[in-house]
Amino acid sequence: MHHTLLTNASVSYNAGVAMKFEERLSDRDAWSIGDGCSAGRVLDLLSTKTVFLVVRECFYGTTRFDDFVTRVGASAPAVSRALRQLKAAGIVAPVAYREPGNRARDEYRLTEAGEDLLPVFLSLIQWGDRHLQDGRPPLSFVEAGTGRPIRVRVSAEPAPETACDDIEIRVHPAWDAASGAP
Repeated sequence: MHHTLLTNASVSYNAGVAMKFEERLSDRDAWSIGDGCSAGRVLDLLSTKTVFLVVRECFYGTTRFDDFVTRVGASAPAVSRALRQLKAAGIVAPVAYREPGNRARDEYRLTEAGEDLLPVFLSLIQWGDRHLQDGRPPLSFVEAGTGRPIRVRVSAEPAPETACDDIEIRVHPAWDAASGAP
């Protein structure tokens, strides 16, 4: 295993971490996927913090516009833009509702494509918990029936998927009341 220590950073790079290319792709200067890069397209879609936090709130069960504004902590115009962007991309779909005595309004629900973002969402949280929370992440994601922790891993073996509604969100044990735990 080869480690190269970067002189102006406290990061080491393990050159053995990179993925391998099939032979016809091994000359990296001979090809480019350019705008066809799926990662780039996802980043274009989830281009702002507000957009991503609206998706988070959808996973947390938020459906109504005013609740998105409150829970995301963004302005109403920013949340409106985020919802339009997610709707145009097929990530959320409006569902009409009407409370007695009020005009009809839309709730926003994840589509199948939106639900498919669950591993992306959980991966980012898992990475942030590990590298940005000083050992004290605020929430735990567990399997609702068993309490087993939910983890996202890269695997070549087929593994059963856990549906969104089979995940329970709990206060992480390492996060105490002084950190804002309810």
